[in-house]
Amino acid sequence: MSNPAQKSVTADSIAAAATAAAKKRGPAPVHLWNPPFCGDLDMRIARDGTWFYLGTPIGRKPLVKLFSSIIRKDNDKYFLVTPVEKVGITVDDAPFVAVDFHVGGTGKNQKITFTTNVDDTVTAGPEHPLRLERDPESGEPSPYVLVRANLEALIDRKSFYRLVDLGEAGTVDGVEWFGVWSDGVFFPFIKVSELSL
Repeated sequence: MSNPAQKSVTADSIAAAATAAAKKRGPAPVHLWNPPFCGDLDMRIARDGTWFYLGTPIGRKPLVKLFSSIIRKDNDKYFLVTPVEKVGITVDDAPFVAVDFHVGGTGKNQKITFTTNVDDTVTAGPEHPLRLERDPESGEPSPYVLVRANLEALIDRKSFYRLVDLGEAGTVDGVEWFGVWSDGVFFPFIKVSELSL
């Protein structure tokens, strides 16, 4: 709950504080900041990566990129954090969407580098694992890649289909899986025995 003595927090005040805190290119060191919690902001990130403020899409990509640079996830909640304030936001699924990737190398030396909707780039591997969740009812897969501390990108459908095209069989703990290699790590998607023939 907001402290009535604190000034009203808006998207503009968060953007101004984030701009002032941005000393270099790239994500701000939000893990080092511990400002007071100022309440929840009516801001939401939809599953497709669209940002909304007060129910209206934020159409300016530079502003979305600025906000995306100050996201932090504590437990299961998402916040925008500056050196002086911390506000809660709603994230429908993941805070980012991986909209494309490129591949270098082959086999175990293959590297898959993703680009997100806010222009972050990460290479799947030990520091940026891939994972796949399946909807318990529909079986629909939702693939993710870790972008930075506790923050994932949902891999969009077209990119996931391209990933599947790169897939091959690999053994994990004595079980044969279908998955992909990237940066020396095999990421399993589905057991080979469960694949439809």
